[in-house]
Amino acid sequence: MNKDQVKGRVEEAKGKIKEVAGKILDDETMEVEGTLQKNVGKAQAGFGNLKEDIKSTK
Repeated sequence: MNKDQVKGRVEEAKGKIKEVAGKILDDETMEVEGTLQKNVGKAQAGFGNLKEDIKSTK
């Protein structure tokens, strides 16, 4: 597991927490920020997965 995978999963988790908190608090802005942060985390983790796949095929 590389650092992009770890950082991506951490961001994804933080975004999910923020998204749920926004729903609970009825704060639409926080919910949208959480969704965005979660998706950025997924993309970063995906990039890390791609790097790991390329590295393992060498």
